[in-house]
Amino acid sequence: MNSSKHTELANHAWSVADLLRGDYKQSDYGKVILPFTVLRRLECVLEPTRDKVLTEYDRRKDQNVDLARWLPRASGHRFYNLSRYTLKSIVNDSGQLAKHLLAYIGAFSENAQEVMERYEFAQQIRRLDNANLLYRVAGRFADLDLHPYERDKKTGEVILDKETGKPVPNVTNHQMGYVFEELIRRFAESSNETAGEHFTPREVIELMVNLLVAPHDDVLTVPGTSRTVLDPACGTGGMLAAAEEHITKLNPSATVTVFGQELNPESWAICRSDMMIKDQDPDNIKFGNSFSDDGHRGEHFDYLLANPPFGVEWKKVKDEVEDEYETLGESGRFGAGLPRINDGSLLFLQHMISKMKPVTVDGKGGSRIAIVFNGSPLFTGAAESGESRIRQWILENDWLEGIVALPDQLFYNTGISTYFWILTNRKAKGHEGKVVLLDARDQFAKMRKSLGDKRKFVTPDQIKGITRLYAEALDAAADPEHPQHGKVKVFANEDFGYRRITVERPLKLRFEVTDETLTALAASKAIQKLSDVEGLTTALKPLVGQVWTTKRAAWDALRTAMAEGGVGWPSGTAFQKAMRDIVGVRDPEGEVQQIKGNPEPDAELRDYENVPLHEDIEEYLRREVIPHVPDAWIDHEKTKIGYEIPFTRHYYVYKPPRPLAEIDAELKALETEIQALLSEVTA
Repeated sequence: MNSSKHTELANHAWSVADLLRGDYKQSDYGKVILPFTVLRRLECVLEPTRDKVLTEYDRRKDQNVDLARWLPRASGHRFYNLSRYTLKSIVNDSGQLAKHLLAYIGAFSENAQEVMERYEFAQQIRRLDNANLLYRVAGRFADLDLHPYERDKKTGEVILDKETGKPVPNVTNHQMGYVFEELIRRFAESSNETAGEHFTPREVIELMVNLLVAPHDDVLTVPGTSRTVLDPACGTGGMLAAAEEHITKLNPSATVTVFGQELNPESWAICRSDMMIKDQDPDNIKFGNSFSDDGHRGEHFDYLLANPPFGVEWKKVKDEVEDEYETLGESGRFGAGLPRINDGSLLFLQHMISKMKPVTVDGKGGSRIAIVFNGSPLFTGAAESGESRIRQWILENDWLEGIVALPDQLFYNTGISTYFWILTNRKAKGHEGKVVLLDARDQFAKMRKSLGDKRKFVTPDQIKGITRLYAEALDAAADPEHPQHGKVKVFANEDFGYRRITVERPLKLRFEVTDETLTALAASKAIQKLSDVEGLTTALKPLVGQVWTTKRAAWDALRTAMAEGGVGWPSGTAFQKAMRDIVGVRDPEGEVQQIKGNPEPDAELRDYENVPLHEDIEEYLRREVIPHVPDAWIDHEKTKIGYEIPFTRHYYVYKPPRPLAEIDAELKALETEIQALLSEVTA
């Protein structure tokens, strides 16, 4: 199906919005259009075997047999319908339209009815009927041709290709996915929602699946190959469909079983119906939140891939996630750490890692993961924060194989830069202990017409090129003569680790009494606890203007003045601290203050440095700090371990500013142009 056909079908379904306008809000159009599109697709798929199913039902209905076992065999699919109605016949017999339509839906097998229930379709049918819209809406969909194969318009029989003898495709399952995605994108745009929460551009999925599966291409061609694939945020199932298609293209005899979980009910319903049509087990697509209600608890998979929503908070499942973290620790999914509440991206990755197949003693088994992230998971979070601990856990376990930077403006709902993270618990020998960073940000073509925030796409040739470069990344990085050498860098896992050191400098003070000093003393909470605050300030009044270079000299003068004024010197540490903080003045030439014989650090001069793990921190201090501040030292008790992946820093190329003369000449030219335009206006 070419793009014009795909757009034509989406336009046909979307045209119902014109009928709904006024009776429905724009944000509710999907509650009608999506379930009717699904219903029509299911009807078209079942049409060739509907008579066979009814015959089988009549033959076995009085027998003591499980009809749910026999009827799918007759339909050729995992679902069926026992009604003699069709959308066309219901519309033509307009009497009691709502009743007949509800009966038609109720005649589907239980798994298909469950899909419709997620749309609350029965409620929408009654609402349309009350608004006198049901006849027109149902009629519009009855005319929508969503048959998988072309049919003779007179006889209704499937047309066979004269050369191959196979049915001629009309709207394949893969193509149907484009129709659903186009509809969802339009709904999202019309209601200001984020289409990216529902699906991912197909060329992005293709590239992602290539990087996920490519290292196993030779293994996947072995006869009898069986693989399982999980997407814990599967949306409409586009990634699962692409993974299945890729593997079966390599090996038509391969068995690919897909699994998924989705929180959005409309997207879940589309994915589940797609699984039924493709003869995949629809029960493998679970509904609910993967964090709080893991639909695949205890299961493990060969391949895992996901495009989780960017920057979405996990506050709704906070209690469940924190409870698992605290009670199960490392034996649970989130033992490595919890990211900040406003971004659950790294929770998805931990969830997926928990579902990797273990590697056996003979080196078999294992899994591969591909996930789409924005830039935040690369570096967000300071040393020993939840995000940093998660990155540390991944890198120290040697799971991160590579990260691929993608062009910006590639997704429908955001123009920000995105990244593929590729992980595996069974790295190839050459990749062990290493991470590949591949820069593909310049691999795009401009779209003729933007779709939301999507203004760029990756061409088929670019997909092949990126896939090939990733496969030969180690060689490309090691060979300066490689044409793509500058696009690949390889690092050791520990290169991303660092020590967050605290650099201290001594507190240096001189001591003086001013009018402002006396005012501050009177306002100090610690001083106010004394019995005679006014007497204290009065006793110190004669010292205004005096300066001392040492604390001892200052304290001797202060004690003497207070004694002469009849005010005692309190013994508490609170008084001592308050007095020093007010009378003491920071001075680079002042006296170094001491605590138990050691220099007291000055909090205002405290600084922090990130030192690579492989570097000696004392040597770093001598080289980078001491030449500038000779009295600095490291407080080793405050040192923290952190991990970040500064992708853009590794690919930063300095561009010197343009010469001032060139800029000046350009400004003068613009000034001349502006003057000319102004003269035309005033003429």
